[in-house]
Amino acid sequence: MPKSVVNSLHNLNNHWQQQLAESITDPHELLSLLQLSAQDFPDCHLASKDFQLRVTRAFAAKMQAGDRQDPLLLQVMANGIERDVVDGFNRDPVGDLAAMPVPGLLHKYLGRVLLVTTGACAVHCRYCFRRHFPYSDNQPGRNDWQAALDYIRQRDDIHEVILSGGDPLVLSDQKLGKLIQAIADIPQVRRLRIHTRLPVVLPDRISPELLSLLSQTRLNVCMVIHANHAREITAPESEALARLHGADITLLNQCVLLRGINDSLAAQIELNETLYQHKVLPYYLHLLDPVQGAAHFHVDATTATSLMGQLRCHLPGYMVPRLVVEIPGECSKIPVDKL
Repeated sequence: MPKSVVNSLHNLNNHWQQQLAESITDPHELLSLLQLSAQDFPDCHLASKDFQLRVTRAFAAKMQAGDRQDPLLLQVMANGIERDVVDGFNRDPVGDLAAMPVPGLLHKYLGRVLLVTTGACAVHCRYCFRRHFPYSDNQPGRNDWQAALDYIRQRDDIHEVILSGGDPLVLSDQKLGKLIQAIADIPQVRRLRIHTRLPVVLPDRISPELLSLLSQTRLNVCMVIHANHAREITAPESEALARLHGADITLLNQCVLLRGINDSLAAQIELNETLYQHKVLPYYLHLLDPVQGAAHFHVDATTATSLMGQLRCHLPGYMVPRLVVEIPGECSKIPVDKL
């Protein structure tokens, strides 16, 4: 990428909250910075009105100027094709709304619950299964998690709480710390799992303050990051992951199989090799959730299963993620080879 483009993308305050505030939300600004034309992404402005483009400058800086097929760009760039109506793709593809006994809490699987901590993300992934989720109608009021916490407290079989969203790490340390302490005060809860994209899209979020907060809880902390391509992990992300590992936080990765982005054997080998090099264990490789607006990313189960067979021939088992699909009403994610 030309130095002038890199400089414009990195021209920001180092504090993570300031970086978040300076995220790119205008498709034409992103295209201009990457020296691309709006003709490469027809009706991108209309698609962004439906689901706003949002990307941190730290993530955009890893994109290759002049390459409309850049695998990082394709994950976040609005495109008019998203407005096509495709049979089988809907607004609640994993049945979230039917699994919410109290606002902000999903209870799909035995032994664990998920808190939808916020509707905000640092990056709007165009394939996001919650891109249509009605956050305003299904979240507790600000700082009011009492109903969700009471629900957990009343069930002795809940041993793990998952923080998701949106992205829980866009919360301030104060809000995040208050919520984690409230969870830790529930005796039967043993584990805290955090699902987040920030270590690879806003690595400065992994601050000493955050690490201290996560290290001080009695809960066993697992962080599931979300990287889809090896190029998402450069020097700043490597340092952030090292800080997390140094704080004794278990690191896993979940990835979505995306057509034209990471659906090749070479891309999957490089991604999983890179993850393991940074002490992140590959966890799940998801078939795309059939959310309205993302059909152009779909890879069918037969192709995905063939790819996984090839991957197992090239990597040791501990570096091969489980290929799964989420089916509403099932008691867990389903291995695709069991369908």
